[in-house]
Amino acid sequence: MKTKVYSKQGKVTKEITLNDEVFDSKVRQGTIYEAIKNELANSRVGTACSKGRGEITASTQKPWRQKGTGRARSGDRKSPLWVGGGVAFGPKPRDFSYRIPKKMKRLAFKSILSLKTKEERLKVVEDFSVDSGKTKDLLKILKNLIPSERAVIILSDDDRMIKRAGANIPWLKLLAYNRLRAHDLFYSKTILVLEKAAVGLNDFYGEKKNG
Repeated sequence: MKTKVYSKQGKVTKEITLNDEVFDSKVRQGTIYEAIKNELANSRVGTACSKGRGEITASTQKPWRQKGTGRARSGDRKSPLWVGGGVAFGPKPRDFSYRIPKKMKRLAFKSILSLKTKEERLKVVEDFSVDSGKTKDLLKILKNLIPSERAVIILSDDDRMIKRAGANIPWLKLLAYNRLRAHDLFYSKTILVLEKAAVGLNDFYGEKKNG
């Protein structure tokens, strides 16, 4: 399939051929869901921790004698029934991360890219850089291409100056074409793909990579 290529000024300059397998494939909602769920699970810290009654520092003496007081019997103040006592079945540090098949993850990325292309929310832009590394200079470029809403720029390489300029823009994510994130792509309103990154996506997720 062919699509338009925009300049930094927001004008159409030429066309580029995109791999149908990557940008015009069948959208599989199930794989998208699994990829996003996997990323969210892997990002969980899992450090919540509570003390059980065996970990509480308190006296082991009975609060009152077993019989004759008219009150319910009680063993010690470390019981979960007491304020300051242990927690029954409380959380402990754990690892929530897990792995999904690489083929499923690749299929999810292709589904998201195809979905955004069909919704006309994906634009290919001529390669550019922000030599100054300043946020205001990057915003001037983005103003001609997209509204100020949740967006992703897919880079062809690790351009430190663009990443530096975009670090202070809360609604913008910067991703390399070979290190995508399903959550950021799926929930973005617009995806900007640099021209070299589009070529990289064609090869990285195309038939050559699978073969």
